[in-house]
Amino acid sequence: MTDDPATQRQDGKGKTPVVLCILDGWGYRAERDNNAFALADTPHLDHLFDTCPHALLETSGIHVGLPDGQMGNSEVGHMNIGGGRIVAQDLPKIDAAIANGSLAHNDALQDLISKTRQGTGRCHLLGLLSPGGVHAHQDHIVALARILNEAGISVTIHAFLDGRDTPPDSAANFAASFEADLARLSDSRIGTVTGRYFAMDRDKRWERVAKAYDCIVSGTGEAKATIGQAINDSYAAGTNDEFVEPHCLGGYDGMADGDAFIMVNFRSDRAREILTALVDPSFDGFNRQQTIGFSAMAGMVSYSTALDGFLPAFFPPEDLHNTLGEVVANAGMTQLRIAETEKYAHVTFFLNGGKEDIFEGEDRILVPSPRVATYDLAPAMSAREVTDNLVAEILGRRYDLIICNFANPDMVGHTGILTAAMEAMEAVDTSIGRLVDALEKVDGKMIIAADHGNLEMMVDPETGGPHTAHTIGKVPALLIGGDANTALRNGALSDLAPTLLSLLKVDQPPEMTGKSLLVEAMTASQPNAEHQASA
Repeated sequence: MTDDPATQRQDGKGKTPVVLCILDGWGYRAERDNNAFALADTPHLDHLFDTCPHALLETSGIHVGLPDGQMGNSEVGHMNIGGGRIVAQDLPKIDAAIANGSLAHNDALQDLISKTRQGTGRCHLLGLLSPGGVHAHQDHIVALARILNEAGISVTIHAFLDGRDTPPDSAANFAASFEADLARLSDSRIGTVTGRYFAMDRDKRWERVAKAYDCIVSGTGEAKATIGQAINDSYAAGTNDEFVEPHCLGGYDGMADGDAFIMVNFRSDRAREILTALVDPSFDGFNRQQTIGFSAMAGMVSYSTALDGFLPAFFPPEDLHNTLGEVVANAGMTQLRIAETEKYAHVTFFLNGGKEDIFEGEDRILVPSPRVATYDLAPAMSAREVTDNLVAEILGRRYDLIICNFANPDMVGHTGILTAAMEAMEAVDTSIGRLVDALEKVDGKMIIAADHGNLEMMVDPETGGPHTAHTIGKVPALLIGGDANTALRNGALSDLAPTLLSLLKVDQPPEMTGKSLLVEAMTASQPNAEHQASA
């Protein structure tokens, strides 16, 4: 499909690789309007849809262990992909614990309450003020504040604004309802507010994190009377939710030794940096002007093995046995995981069931993401560098299974800028062409799929403004290099691991309840997922 010089290399003897290529945020939508994939120039994917088996996969709600109608995300998607089963997610677990009252009796929470009483009696709640349900839910903040207040603990909240998993200028309304909920509590207030751009970085852009840290710990942010004033003044200055600068509210002047804190976010990847700065004595990402001796600290979930030593989790992770990587390793096969920084944790930690251990025979390649403020400034991101490594490893024939992630559709889709998302998709399409050429030279096979949708809807149909969130629709799946009589059926993300094991001729373990997508061509029901209609 291309004349890439790299694919001219002699393949020699070695393994015949099976590749799972995850196009993060690449969703299916029949309508072409404001659909970055349908409007982009993608000749390689067009050709594959015309010539290869393809199907549609469910990525949201009950199909991935979330509440019905809840959009999926990269963490959930990769957990389901790697698990080969529907993995129960933290959002419904926490919702249920609040509803049935068991959260108030959680042992880790009760221990924190006891230690907080021995300190200053004040607990800080840090988390995303959003009903998006991807990283957190604002109802969880309110529930914890109520439990703490009823236990005689004073609560100060540090609100991170969303604008990515929610409309970019929706925080003012969410904050108003949140304040109304707090008004019904006895001793809870909002101390600071900042956009997630600062408090929820995951690419070691420490200059951003430092701003949020200094505001939360030392009270050095711009002073405003209320969260509403901070948000509305930011809007007036042309700044949307995600990028709101750190503000101190109502005279907040910082944390004190003896205070406690809880991280309320239940997704780990974007909580790690601010947490590490708060709790790790050896932290050196930036110069901390002040550190706090906390009386207690905890988190909704486990955020990393390193952080587990500081923060007990209210909801410890489920121990997933016989995930895709584990099964491949136990079969004596080799595997490679590769992605750029923004999605590296997803093809490693999350794909392995939330475990940081590296399996026998598993190698990893991390490609740095470009250092730009927002990815509409570099829509190609590091796709070329990821592809350079992939082509070399495919032709090197050292791996039985290669799993890669292209971050462009999701990360550029989150900007809400259609033209940039089209450029992102075109960069990925060029990479797909190179991968197909390389695989043809070694008789390899590849499944192209996604973990959730995003850039197929770049304008919010209700507001007419930018659509920056994930979608709840299905995503395409393509099979390249399969047998002539093989087709794909429709399914869900949990069916991808069994499909890959089938291609590798490895038995599926009983823990995997997904089913292979591979079917006889004559019995397959091919969806209308051609690029012209969907894409």
